[in-house]
Amino acid sequence: MLEVTLAPAGDLAGVESLWRQLESRAAAPFFRSWTWVGCLAEERFPDPFLLRAERGGRLVGLALLNRHGRPLLRRLSLTEAGDEVLDAPFVEHNGPLLARAEGAATQAAMIRAALAAPGIAGLRLSGVKPSLLLAAEEAGAVLARVQERRAPLVRLDSLRGTEGGYLSALSANTRQQLRRSSRRYAGAGPLVLERAETVPEALAWLDALVDLHGAAWRARGQRGAFADPFMLRFHRALVARGVPRGEVDLLRATAGERTIGYLYNFRLGGHVCAYQSGFDYALPDPQAKPGLTCHHLAIERALAAGDDTYDFLGGDDRYKRSLATDAATLAWAEALRPRSLPGLVARARAALGRRGVPPP
Repeated sequence: MLEVTLAPAGDLAGVESLWRQLESRAAAPFFRSWTWVGCLAEERFPDPFLLRAERGGRLVGLALLNRHGRPLLRRLSLTEAGDEVLDAPFVEHNGPLLARAEGAATQAAMIRAALAAPGIAGLRLSGVKPSLLLAAEEAGAVLARVQERRAPLVRLDSLRGTEGGYLSALSANTRQQLRRSSRRYAGAGPLVLERAETVPEALAWLDALVDLHGAAWRARGQRGAFADPFMLRFHRALVARGVPRGEVDLLRATAGERTIGYLYNFRLGGHVCAYQSGFDYALPDPQAKPGLTCHHLAIERALAAGDDTYDFLGGDDRYKRSLATDAATLAWAEALRPRSLPGLVARARAALGRRGVPPP
C-alpha cells in the first residue's frame, strides 16, 4: 500500500540523508539529484515542505517544494522557491525523485497529496514532462500559464556501433559545417577537449566561460545568464559540489594554444545535459563555428564514454536542431485547485475596483 505525506521539511541536512539513500535506488536525471536540489538549499527554499511516498514502510518517492505567496494565494513550487532571483538557476527534467520500480501512479499520488494540502491554492510545476501536468489534471487541478518547450537531444545509445557514427545521423549541410569549422581551427593546432579535474581548475574555467558568455550577450544588448550575483554564486557552489562526484563537467576546447570555448555540462546515469557555454567569437572567419565545434567534440566524448543521451535542454535554437537527432518536450505550468478559483476571481474583481477599473 502506498502512503504519501506532506510536512514541513525541517532540517535539510536530514533531508539530504534521505534523498541520497533514495537516489541510490533511482534512475533520475541530474536535476533531481541532491547535488542540484540541495545546492544552497537553505537559501533557495525559505519555507520548505517535503513530499514523501512510502510503500509498505519503504521510501519510494521524495519531492522538495517551497511554500510562497500571501495567505489564500499560497502555492507550492516543485524544486523551486517561487522567486524570480532564487529560481534563476533554471530547472529542467523536474519531478519527484522515484525509486526505479515506481512509475506514473506513484507520481500522480504525490501530486494529489500536494494539491490537497490545507491553505494551498495550487502548484507551480516548472520544466516537467507533460505527463506530470496530466497527473495534475487527473487530480482535479486546472492548468494555467501552460508553456511547452522542445528540448533537442542526441540519442547516443542508438548511434553506438553504427557505420559513420554520430556524423552519419546529421544532415549533409551540418556535416559540411562541422568538417569545415574543424579544418579552420586545426590550422592553429590539434583540436582537444579537456575536462577540469579539480575544483579550483573548474572554478577558473567557469569564470572564463562567464566572461565569454557575458561578452557575447552584451554584444546583443542583453545581460546574459550570469548577470545576477546569486546566479553566479549558485553555480560556483554547484561546481564545488558536483565536480568531485563526476556529475558536473567544465570542458574546454582548444586548437593548439587557442581557446575555442567552454561548456558547462551535467552528467548523471548516462544523461549529459548541456547547461551553459561561453565561446570565443573573435576569429574573423565565418566558417569557424565555435559553438558547433565545441558541442561536436563533447558529443563524441560522451559517445566514447558510453553515455546514452546528450541533451541540449529546453529551447529550439537553430544550432540545437542542427546537432540533435531527436527531441523531448518539457512543460511549465501552474496547477490550480478548482475550489480556489472562485476566491481568485473575487480578489481579482476587488483589485480592479480599487484601481478604478469597472469589474468585468
